[in-house]
Amino acid sequence: MKKTTTAIVATLAALALAGSAFATMEIQKEYKAKDAKANCASCHTEKMPKKDKADLNDFGKKVKEAKGADGKIDWAKVPAAK
Repeated sequence: MKKTTTAIVATLAALALAGSAFATMEIQKEYKAKDAKANCASCHTEKMPKKDKADLNDFGKKVKEAKGADGKIDWAKVPAAK
């Protein structure tokens, strides 16, 4: 249990440090609530994206398109990841 918690915290911390205005901690938490297996690679092409090189995969592009002007994601517009 401790290793799992540590891994989750490390993943979220890495996402927070590596993310831009797009990949915020709040967005990660929202998606994690929908898919417990979510990680950085759910939206990005790399497992641990670098800050200046955070390319999005197809799912990540769909999430970005569903982001409103207020910075929140309309998850109803995002099809489920495969």
